[in-house]
Amino acid sequence: MKRRILNILIAIDQLVWVLLTFGNGRPDETISAAAWRMEGQGKVMGFILRPLIDTLFWFDPEHCRKSYNAEFYSLHLPTIYQNQRGRNEL
Repeated sequence: MKRRILNILIAIDQLVWVLLTFGNGRPDETISAAAWRMEGQGKVMGFILRPLIDTLFWFDPEHCRKSYNAEFYSLHLPTIYQNQRGRNEL
């Protein structure tokens, strides 16, 4: 049950990110991951969002960095997709 709730929250987060950016946001990226990425790119919005989000998630140290790494390494993918990465099977 906990995994299902987390999946729903991640999906909502990703949808909100795309809506906030008027469709310019990456559809599989959470707001936290985007904040970390933008800060690393030197974008002002990253310097605003990342500390704000990490403060809101005080109970999860370096939340944005971990979110970015989860996106970068596709840690949220179902196992079936993780096992198929790098293959050209259709």
